[in-house]
Amino acid sequence: MLIKIAIILALLMIVFSLFSALFYLGKDKGSSERTARALTVRITLSILLFVLLITGYYFGLIGSNAHP
Repeated sequence: MLIKIAIILALLMIVFSLFSALFYLGKDKGSSERTARALTVRITLSILLFVLLITGYYFGLIGSNAHP
């Protein structure tokens, strides 16, 4: 259950970072580094989420729902 909460929180942080980059892009009109920094945070969070999913599957915390 804890892994599911961590995944949902990571997804929410990724979406928040994406929209903050969009906000900075519109507000600053490309004249500052805040947009690039927000997108860098989004990419880092996405990579960490991917690693979290892989390790969760490896340790059996996340399973597949494939039924024959």
